[in-house]
Amino acid sequence: MRILFVAMVDSIHTARWINQLHGRGWDIHVFPVAPAGIHPELRDVTVHAFWHPQSPRLHPNVRVVGAWPLRRGAHLGRRAVGHFAPSWVDNARQLARTIRALRPDIIHSLEMQHAGYLTLDARNYLGDTFPVWMVTTWGSDIYLFGRLSEHVARIKAVLSACDFFNCDCHRDVALARAFGFHGEVLPVLPVTGSFDIQRLRQLRQPGPTSDRRLIVLKGYHGWAGRALVGLRAIELCADVLEGYSVAVYSAGEGVEISAELVAQATGIPIEVVPHGPHEEILRLQGRARIYIGLSISDGLSSSLQEAMVMGSFPIQSHTGCGNEWMRDGETALFVHPEDPEAIAAAIRCAVTDDTLVDRAAEMNAQVAARRLDCSVLAPQVVEMYESVAARAARNNARRRVTTDRSAEY
Repeated sequence: MRILFVAMVDSIHTARWINQLHGRGWDIHVFPVAPAGIHPELRDVTVHAFWHPQSPRLHPNVRVVGAWPLRRGAHLGRRAVGHFAPSWVDNARQLARTIRALRPDIIHSLEMQHAGYLTLDARNYLGDTFPVWMVTTWGSDIYLFGRLSEHVARIKAVLSACDFFNCDCHRDVALARAFGFHGEVLPVLPVTGSFDIQRLRQLRQPGPTSDRRLIVLKGYHGWAGRALVGLRAIELCADVLEGYSVAVYSAGEGVEISAELVAQATGIPIEVVPHGPHEEILRLQGRARIYIGLSISDGLSSSLQEAMVMGSFPIQSHTGCGNEWMRDGETALFVHPEDPEAIAAAIRCAVTDDTLVDRAAEMNAQVAARRLDCSVLAPQVVEMYESVAARAARNNARRRVTTDRSAEY
């Protein structure tokens, strides 16, 4: 089977999803949605990297093909070629050429606003010769962007054109249908990949979650993230946080500044964790009593999944799909992402109730073992692709019969 992914090639989510297909002997290709380094955890793929910077940590079994793959100064060549032959720097045209050359059995776009839109543009160039197309949405792709006027028409066009739809929320299945999707809905699964839970147990702090004295805050603040609200909540409940420290990861400059000021005002040690390997985030989660993730929109948050696997107690904004996996007040606390008082109250509860956090860790671990472990999830993913390929083959056979009969008249 030959699969072409259209995806963010530098994303850990892309790498974790594709790596679930390792060892099948399938011919896996990736077309990047934009110039970026290739994620070092990506395995066993061919990347069609036409204008990409060097990736010094590239895995040895990743093959790179394209015009100027991984060559210094490629952006200068892009500018020069773009001046004389603009179609050659048009990503949609490049994707269309790649599809025409590869003739994949399945095209799978991971994420909507970059990968889905780009795949739709390539499809417009190729018309009826386009292969079977799977669309997977991440996070806010429909739930938030579907409410923004500049995106509505594009989302409808993608969902009207694709053949199969996959997401991690039952909420988003209903939204996809409302936006005009008439194809087949694939199983609702975590779309950012699975976890090797047995290996990750080694990264967890020994003992119960209630013994931990670390709070982890996801540091995104911008169009969706609300980390600054989380810092304000920590400041409001500083009186119960004696002996605790805070780690903030994936923080922008504004969050870094606020974290330093809150630390000065409260005396709570707050560390802004520099960007690093994904395993370091998992280690943090494995030392944390509480994980705080706040955003105005999300799907099944990847950080929430990490908290489940690593035993930290989730305080999560209610704007995602965590409620499809967890019970509020029992295995997590769901809060409004822009209400620091409510978030502070949740922190107080999680800090003072040892039974709550320990029982939640046990229950969340059971759910993670059933629904997130690679031994369980990867076979479901493989079965999904095999099913799509079989249906695609039947559809192609019917099309050939129809074409042959038409030629008789």
